[in-house]
Amino acid sequence: MSTLTLKDGTEIYYKDWGKGQPVFFHHGWPLSSDDWDAQMFFFLEQGYRVIAHDRRGHGRSEQTPYGHDMDTYASDVAEIVEALDLKDVIHVGHSTGGGEVIRYVAKHGNGRVAKAVLVSAVTPIMVQNENNPNGVPISVFDDIRNNTAKHRQQFFIDITFPFYGYNREGAKVSEGIQRNWWRQGMSGSIKAHYDCVKAFSETDFTEDLKSVEVPVLVMHGEDDQIVPFETTGKVAATLLKNGKLISYPGFPHGMPTTEAETINRDLLEFFKS
Repeated sequence: MSTLTLKDGTEIYYKDWGKGQPVFFHHGWPLSSDDWDAQMFFFLEQGYRVIAHDRRGHGRSEQTPYGHDMDTYASDVAEIVEALDLKDVIHVGHSTGGGEVIRYVAKHGNGRVAKAVLVSAVTPIMVQNENNPNGVPISVFDDIRNNTAKHRQQFFIDITFPFYGYNREGAKVSEGIQRNWWRQGMSGSIKAHYDCVKAFSETDFTEDLKSVEVPVLVMHGEDDQIVPFETTGKVAATLLKNGKLISYPGFPHGMPTTEAETINRDLLEFFKS
């Protein structure tokens, strides 16, 4: 099992497969690098070197009680990238991982990043406030925190229905995908998951998006019930200097899993462009 001990002593689990141009995948809340199985297998077969880590407190990484904020997450990624001496890297982030990607690229990626992809990402900011009146009310995130703290076992089953659009009429529900989501979530730290809600909902990535020079692809499902497209992906694309938006009618938040064939095709086209 590959692990790296960071400067603050936290042990981080990561996968590093293959050779070729590196593609670094960043997972969403409250999951692990396993959520990228469909992409890592595909791009390994396409001749890329694929890397993914379990964010601190998530998956197989150390359940440290501190550091669950976007600045620390981005710093952790920088340490992994430097330890593996990765260059010309394409960073791909889903949901919370999208925030991690854009913060990393903006603050630490100079000279090492080729491109970035934000998939169903929380950027530029999710929570409703004076500057983001159309955002998601804080009460929604308070409810996520409460359920995580007190009812995590059941909540991590229930949330898979809107996450994958399984609550939509005619949806074909995969119990295996639901169980895999629950497995990943329950392997992580309740403290990390609780604290991360603030990180993914209240962090403002507006200036990060504006500052990034490399090409950035924004991919978002128009039926995303977790991270609403109209106030995140649609807005994020307008803030980028070199951004491209692909929106997908009817696709859910968890589209890298449920719609892997389409997502992988569009990612590959962007990687090669």
